[in-house]
Amino acid sequence: MSTRTRIVAGLATSAAAGAVALAAGLTTVAVPAPSGLVPVAGAQAAVAEPPVVSATLARSYDAFDARQGIAVDDRYFYVADNRSITKHDKATGRPMLQFVSDPDGPIIHLDSAVVVDGKLYAAHSNYDESPMESSIEVFDTRTMRHVATHSFGIFRGSLTWLDRHDGAWWAGFANYDEIPDGGTEPYGETYQTQVVKLDDHFQVVEAWTIPKPILDRFKPMSNSGGSWGPDGRLWLTGHDLGEAYVMTLPSAGSELVWAGTVTLPGVEGQGIAWEHAGARSKLWAIKRSAKQALSFTVPLGSVTDPAAPAWQILGPGKFQQ
Repeated sequence: MSTRTRIVAGLATSAAAGAVALAAGLTTVAVPAPSGLVPVAGAQAAVAEPPVVSATLARSYDAFDARQGIAVDDRYFYVADNRSITKHDKATGRPMLQFVSDPDGPIIHLDSAVVVDGKLYAAHSNYDESPMESSIEVFDTRTMRHVATHSFGIFRGSLTWLDRHDGAWWAGFANYDEIPDGGTEPYGETYQTQVVKLDDHFQVVEAWTIPKPILDRFKPMSNSGGSWGPDGRLWLTGHDLGEAYVMTLPSAGSELVWAGTVTLPGVEGQGIAWEHAGARSKLWAIKRSAKQALSFTVPLGSVTDPAAPAWQILGPGKFQQ
């Protein structure tokens, strides 16, 4: 897939948005043109529920604190609990080192994480306290020492995942329909959940919403995991279901395009991480009830870009009234 270049100043993206084929036999889904632009006659209509394919379990590992999220690099995987992150050898599954925070804080609720240039960047929030506070906590993967932090303060919701892609940071800020213990109002409302693109200084560049049919599956919880795949598309997960939603950036508007769904047998939601190893790339996840880390082979071989939305520019005498 070619790299998508997006220009903040309002220019159209050069790459086509829309649904994609996820695996052999998976059909593509066309995206309708925005209101005011007329599709060419015969263009394929949008499909509300994209195709579904299944991933295959490649390997499982015992991981005693696999509760929130996971990260992976060439040799190790890292599982996160609320206040701890454990480094495991990928070849044997053996735990190597563990970071553990003070039970009195300030680290309260670690979530998904990503490894970039020898540093592990973990999403962190004060879930489910109010008002919502979020930060990025950074660890040296060699020593597992905490080495840096970036605070968002009170922001767009609870930070649940972080990834690096195409020269930028990407993050999920979750909101929830769940009412916290002792509360009377939803914890932000699930429909307020956002995917945000950040620059190198973690300042917002752009933001998108997630299609409501996906958010309805997340309810009363929200988006827990996100990772850019080797197919150049964003994979999202919820808090409870064993499925990932494959997303593309839209050619217009503010809602991500739902390209397809991939079932992840045994997974119970939470964080995910793509292992970028070319043709051998695997998707990693956790199974909370069994305290396991799981790696999956996903059928990506037939992924293709769909045709661009068939919009028209009309001249005099052909304007739509």
